[in-house]
Amino acid sequence: MPVAIFLLVAGIAALSVFAIETGEDGREAAEIEQTAQAIASALDRRGNTTGSSLRAGAALFATVEAVPAALFRRFVEELRLNDDNRGAEGIGWAESIAPWQIGDFEDRIEQQLLAPFTVTPQPDATQNRLAPVTFLYPDTIRARRALGYDMYSEPKRRAAMDTALQTNSPTASGKIVLAQEGGEEAPGFLVYMPVSTSSEDGRRLKGFLYSPFNAQSFLDSVIHSGLVGERAVRLYDGAISPENRLAAHQDANGIGAKTSTEVRVADRTMTVEVQSARGGTLSILSMLTLLFGLAVASLSMLVARLLTQQAMEDEVALAYFAEQNSIRDSLTRELNHRVKNTLANVLSIVSLTRRRAENLEDFATGLDGRIRALSATHDLLTQSEWDTTPIRDVITTELAPYAGEEEKALDIAGPNVELAPNDALSFGLAIHELATNASKYGALSTSGGKVSINWTKLGDKLARVEWVETGGPPVATDRKRGFGTELIEKIVAHELRSTVELDFAPEGVRCVLQVPIRKPSEFAIRARSNEN
Repeated sequence: MPVAIFLLVAGIAALSVFAIETGEDGREAAEIEQTAQAIASALDRRGNTTGSSLRAGAALFATVEAVPAALFRRFVEELRLNDDNRGAEGIGWAESIAPWQIGDFEDRIEQQLLAPFTVTPQPDATQNRLAPVTFLYPDTIRARRALGYDMYSEPKRRAAMDTALQTNSPTASGKIVLAQEGGEEAPGFLVYMPVSTSSEDGRRLKGFLYSPFNAQSFLDSVIHSGLVGERAVRLYDGAISPENRLAAHQDANGIGAKTSTEVRVADRTMTVEVQSARGGTLSILSMLTLLFGLAVASLSMLVARLLTQQAMEDEVALAYFAEQNSIRDSLTRELNHRVKNTLANVLSIVSLTRRRAENLEDFATGLDGRIRALSATHDLLTQSEWDTTPIRDVITTELAPYAGEEEKALDIAGPNVELAPNDALSFGLAIHELATNASKYGALSTSGGKVSINWTKLGDKLARVEWVETGGPPVATDRKRGFGTELIEKIVAHELRSTVELDFAPEGVRCVLQVPIRKPSEFAIRARSNEN
């Protein structure tokens, strides 16, 4: 009987230990999966932030004939690089030159930097293009090591630059060692954005904006102890293999289960791997349970009860982690979608404003007003948590600068109509352009002028908005078509999916817009709608 009791208690203790270890393994697997997703999301944000900065610089430098050191330094300073840019070693400029231009290029850059400047390595007879590092800021001792290095002479850098030139978007290189490392074996990569100008002979490449990354600094910038604990984290360029390894954090601690997830950084696939620090040894709880079960037979059933409850709690925790991962992925996809839409609008505004502007001041003024109009409507959408926004709120926000002027009358009337987020952005931009035109040339430019904005419903899915100006200066019959007219008739009309009636009558401007009325379910988070 004593042997039977001992064996029974030992069996219960062994089963209890097995249950504990299974629960710990499941919880650890969920936590390392969550950690990998969090690190991948953070790295994706770092890459998107860098890509946005490079796109902004490319749009600016495409409008100037040359990129001198003073202009490039001012551009980098005005970016006000923040914590989202941690991991990057700054922003650089590599001018595109031909081999026969090396001498003149070195002399010109030496005069701007007031320091010796030499292009290395010298090109061979088959090379017809060079892309030497011209400027790199912040200006540090490390950054100066890279000046003059011809990045186009190295295959991985050249491949990334050629791809960026083909796609006209930020593109990351493969695994390389940065020129500023001074010979140390510290893996890194670069993100390139081409800068081209249009001419009668076609597009001419001026050079590349780029951002260098030390891979270890890039990984460390998104890691903190509360996120990874004692776990090991590794970053790979592409698939997981020793030759593709870029960086690691607490690599020696990785002795247990592992998981991996892919992340796109500047259109290049990288892999984040997280490995548990929990190996094959029993946890403290398992050891105590084993000793306690062997010592006290009377408490064996109570221990089993506690372990069952713990297993149930582990299942709830696993379900919670899975739900949180799904929600975070949905929000990330929605954020990427909306950011891309906004960037597309901004790029269109920049392109058309540049085409119509006669000088840099006109370009900056026009661009500032239109970006502010987008920002004002974004504030409304943020207040509504990107739900529907009343059409009246969009109109009053855009006309707020003129509402307090007693000599100028505003007549705003219409039923309650709610707009979808993207429709509200386009509609707000149209009202901004009409108000800007009226304040410069129309009814809002003189006392006694009046602007009437009235809207009605044309059913459940469409609203008609009419803008009418009276009492202002006569509208010239030979007026030129401006960017505002083109934006309303093309971009806004396209986004709202309806035609625009825009009449510059002598007595005042009249514009009729048709705005779609959509149900919230039509623009809800796409991932959630897919699940439904």
